[in-house]
Amino acid sequence: MAAKRSGAQSKRSQRTGAAPQSAQEPRSEPPLSLERIVATAVELLDAEGVDGLKMRRLADRLGAGAMSLYWHVDNKEEVFDLALDSVLEYRGPPDIVQSQDWRGEVVHMLEDWRASMLRHPWSASLLPRRALGPNILLRLELLSKTLSRAGVADADLNVAIWSLWNYVIGATATRASFDLSDEDRAAGQQRLTRLSERYPTIERSRLLLDNDWDGVFRKGLDFLLDGLTPR
Repeated sequence: MAAKRSGAQSKRSQRTGAAPQSAQEPRSEPPLSLERIVATAVELLDAEGVDGLKMRRLADRLGAGAMSLYWHVDNKEEVFDLALDSVLEYRGPPDIVQSQDWRGEVVHMLEDWRASMLRHPWSASLLPRRALGPNILLRLELLSKTLSRAGVADADLNVAIWSLWNYVIGATATRASFDLSDEDRAAGQQRLTRLSERYPTIERSRLLLDNDWDGVFRKGLDFLLDGLTPR
């Protein structure tokens, strides 16, 4: 999956010094900065989702004029890219010394990735269609390096990476959108019981009552990593 673009770094690098007075936010507000724009965009996305991010609405939250935003970013698409990348920053496991437990490192990376996206549910749907920023690229680099160190052949590395990518994105999107109550799950299971002749296996496993999302994610990840272990 290729990145759509690398951002507007070159254009932004030409913006030096303070914004012109006409483009600045009211003096009663904190100074407008790229960091503040991105942080506020994340807050807006958390509150209202992808469709709720409008430049005018973002400017209102910042207490700034909409045109002043364009001194720092080129357009809304860049705001999406920056906001997405900001929530996917990875600081690594608590122990900064590289361990020999490659599997534990991979599990930590992917559980942290999933947790980051669940804190910001809009990110799971946005990530597959946005540019890959430095934070997600760093995650992919660390994941590739760890799998390579574990013995995954270069010829299989891309398959391994995209398989894990698909698993994390899919599991996160499902968890973020699957919002049945206990009553809904119980009703669904009762319906399966009535139809057990048609659906005997999922009725027996009580599929619709299983809401151990974290446990299912970890065990499914174990299945995948078992398959990736060099033979």
